[in-house]
Amino acid sequence: MLALSRKKGEAILIGDNIEISIIDIKGEQIKLGITAPRDISVYRKEVYLQIQEENKASVLTSGKAMENLKKIL
Repeated sequence: MLALSRKKGEAILIGDNIEISIIDIKGEQIKLGITAPRDISVYRKEVYLQIQEENKASVLTSGKAMENLKKIL
């Protein structure tokens, strides 16, 4: 992990086309601005993990549905 210190108004770059800016700092919270190409998804980690779990559950449900369909056919 790379740990950086940044002040309000400063930014970091990831590659050539992703920029993370410090927009505001209040107490222990910071507000980030993220500029990235439209084809790159940007999620909060907890939302990303929830999406992954829902995708896994969907695959399991689809697998069971396919097994039931095979039994019927």
